[in-house]
Amino acid sequence: MKYQIIGSTMPAITITFDAAGEAMYTQSGGMAWMTEGIEMSTNAKGGLMKGIGRMFAGESLFMATYQAKQAGAEIAFASTVAGQILPINVGEENGLTCQKGAFLCAEEGVNLDVTFTKKLSSGVFGGEGFVLEKLSGSGMAFLEIDGDMVERQLAPGEVLKVDTGNVVAFDAGVQYEIEMVKGLGNIFFGGEGLFLTKLIGPGKVILQTQNLAEFAGRIARFIPNSSN
Repeated sequence: MKYQIIGSTMPAITITFDAAGEAMYTQSGGMAWMTEGIEMSTNAKGGLMKGIGRMFAGESLFMATYQAKQAGAEIAFASTVAGQILPINVGEENGLTCQKGAFLCAEEGVNLDVTFTKKLSSGVFGGEGFVLEKLSGSGMAFLEIDGDMVERQLAPGEVLKVDTGNVVAFDAGVQYEIEMVKGLGNIFFGGEGLFLTKLIGPGKVILQTQNLAEFAGRIARFIPNSSN
């Protein structure tokens, strides 16, 4: 298959299949448009339990698979918020762990599994829930970036503290912890929440400049309350 990322503010990824039998899968409702010559099937990819796990990670219970019936067929998957689309060659990565909701689509050879955070505090306070997503296998996968992407390569023992909503993904070698903000004044008046994500190298970390949850909270302030 061949792919092309189009657009800038609200980008989409277009996939052109080279041969019949090639396929892409996405969460339910992720497809934007497609030509004739593509067959869609919907199922709980990997089984019901994996589907339920994906729900906790912010994805849909059922995944939609789109298989080419002829060469040259084209399909597009669009981002849901303003930002970027990041292509990942999963076979070249060392077990990339992603935040919930980052997955857009992938080839059939890519496995999307849920993974539990190692520390209870990370799940309770990290803003990511108890589960994250892990990509494995081989093939291309595409992640959604909210806003612009920033990539950091952490040296062994190097620490990066990030607002959790700004974390997109990190290598398997990167440790993931939650650190409480110090100082009562910072907690009550700092405006950054009680906890930060602590990432410890070595390994690659992918960040995003927009925190969608924070942005949604600001928008919510302007929505009229129907009870008033």
